[in-house]
Amino acid sequence: SAVGELGRLAVELLRRGAAPRACEAAARKLNVGVETIQHGVEGLTYLLTESSKLMISEIDFQDSIHVLGFSDELNKLLLQLYLDHRKEIRSILSELAPKLPSYHSLEWRLDVQLASRSLRQQIKPAVTLKLHLNQNEEQTAQVLQTDPSTLLHLIQQLEQALGEMKTNHCRRIVRNMK
Repeated sequence: SAVGELGRLAVELLRRGAAPRACEAAARKLNVGVETIQHGVEGLTYLLTESSKLMISEIDFQDSIHVLGFSDELNKLLLQLYLDHRKEIRSILSELAPKLPSYHSLEWRLDVQLASRSLRQQIKPAVTLKLHLNQNEEQTAQVLQTDPSTLLHLIQQLEQALGEMKTNHCRRIVRNMK
């Protein structure tokens, strides 16, 4: 019954935020300190959110909590709590996630200054980029300007990052994130 109470409080914490009165009531009901209940709820919330974020399987969840040294009955209760609430927790977490802008299109222009009054022969190239983004169903634009050498360095770094995404280690991480 204590695990069920802590599980209910953990899910309520995710839904509505901190509920000190509910923790106090649970502490009186279970004859333990309020801090003990709060720490238990926070720990259980962390376990459920991280497991739900990674969408770990039943076997992986059992392996994760087996290390904690709980009894088999408690492990089964925690597994059932996870299975009952993981979809709800994922939906709560997706609502809390920041809405980041996404790429829409890119315009670019190359400007070259060939001379000025003080210097008759100079070549000063500049690349101007206009990045169109979608955010919350609105389009915004960011104008960026750089020199070609910095742009080449940026391209190399992005290509290196894309290359790293093809490694087995990154593939495993991405698979676990879905």
